[in-house]
This record gives sequence, structure tokens and C-alpha cells, in this order.
Amino acid sequence: MSLVLDPAAQDLLFREARTANTFTDEPVTDEQVQAIYDLVKFGPTAFNQSPLRITLVRSPEARERLVQHMAEGNRPKTASAPLVAILSADNEFHEELPGLFPHFPQAKDVFFAERPAREGAAALNATLQAAYFIIGVRAAGLSAGPMTGLDFAGVQKEFLDDDHTPLMVINIGKPGEDAWFPRSPRLEHDQVITTI
Repeated sequence: MSLVLDPAAQDLLFREARTANTFTDEPVTDEQVQAIYDLVKFGPTAFNQSPLRITLVRSPEARERLVQHMAEGNRPKTASAPLVAILSADNEFHEELPGLFPHFPQAKDVFFAERPAREGAAALNATLQAAYFIIGVRAAGLSAGPMTGLDFAGVQKEFLDDDHTPLMVINIGKPGEDAWFPRSPRLEHDQVITTI
């Protein structure tokens, strides 16, 4: 059975999409970011938790502060990308649950009253949303450069608070010159899928 999604869209989102390492200086607008979020917010999370939070780094001063917390090899990419996003998990996401999960508003207290339960759920579901966000960036005709090579504690202290756990930094923009490393291999179907 073939996929319903048009092959060109499949290529845009997956087969031809790559992690960009260089970018042009074409700006990424607030309207583009809004359109990306307005699409990916519909991706599922458990209890509709929606714990992902996105901090856009636009000012030169904030960019300079962020670059200092990136791994050495990631600094030039973050310094030159048109837009950089810090993706984090909101460990107090449960406060929004009565509105986000209205058919069972008690979920806030039944399942997420304790901080460790919230942290685990937030990390898992915000990471899932981060994947949706990357696909959304691609759907907007942009390239994403997600990175976890960073000082997480430093980024949290510099940009977030104790209720937000950083997950990754994503450079966003149009790919520049020599943007791609060679494509790495992928596992085949029979290496991944088991039927029982």
C-alpha cells in the first residue's frame, strides 16, 4: 500500500530533508513561526498535555549569551542562523490541563499532582512535540538544525526558570552554502519492525 501523502511532500518532510549546518541570511519571520506552530500544535500528546515551550532567540545580545553555552562545534551554526529556538519542557504544564483536557479536568490532580510525575511526562511529551516542530519547520520550506550539544544547566539558568527543562536548541532558516553533511545510513524495515 502506498502512502496517501504526495511524494513531493514526502520528500520535503523526510526523504530530502536534512539537518542544515549553514544558513543564508534570509530572515525567518514571526508570521512563519506562527504558521509553523498553528500546524504542529495539533500533534498528539498524552492527555493533550502540550508541555513544549519555545523561546525564540532574536536579539544579538541574547544570541551571544546562548552561543557561550553551545558545544564548540555548534557555536558557529548558532551564531549565524537567522533564527534560533530553545525548546523546553514546562514542568508545570498541568496547570493548563483543565482547559486542554476539559472532559477530565481532574487529571491535573489525579495524575500530575507530584513534581516527579510531571517532569517525566513533560520530558516525553515535549520531546514528541519537538519532533512535530522540526517537521513543521520543514513544511514551511525551511531547514532545521536541532542540537543537543550544549550546556543544559547553563541554558536553563540563562534563559529559563526552574519550571522549564531545556531539551534542545534548533537553528532555523534557509540552507546556505555547503549546508549538508553526507546522508548517514538508516536502518532497514526488518532491523526495526518485529511482528509478534
